[in-house]
Amino acid sequence: MGKTYIEERAIGLAHYIIDSKDTVRGAAKKFGISKSTVHKDVSERLLKINPILASEVRTVLNENKAERHIRGGLATKLKYNHKKSACP
Repeated sequence: MGKTYIEERAIGLAHYIIDSKDTVRGAAKKFGISKSTVHKDVSERLLKINPILASEVRTVLNENKAERHIRGGLATKLKYNHKKSACP
């Protein structure tokens, strides 16, 4: 019996996130699906399909979660630096 589209998508997402260290949001944009779908695929569906792969993805997502305050701060800094340089 072959894998369904959803199983293949979940495995593809997992490999993409592990290889690229991308976020759920980045993976959703790359695959053209919602963040909710990505999260459900790699958090719930993947556990039933391939628990080892699910564990590897969880490690990457936990790292991303731990670093998100840094990315947010950098984005804010860039935003205000850009505004400051645009003012006469």
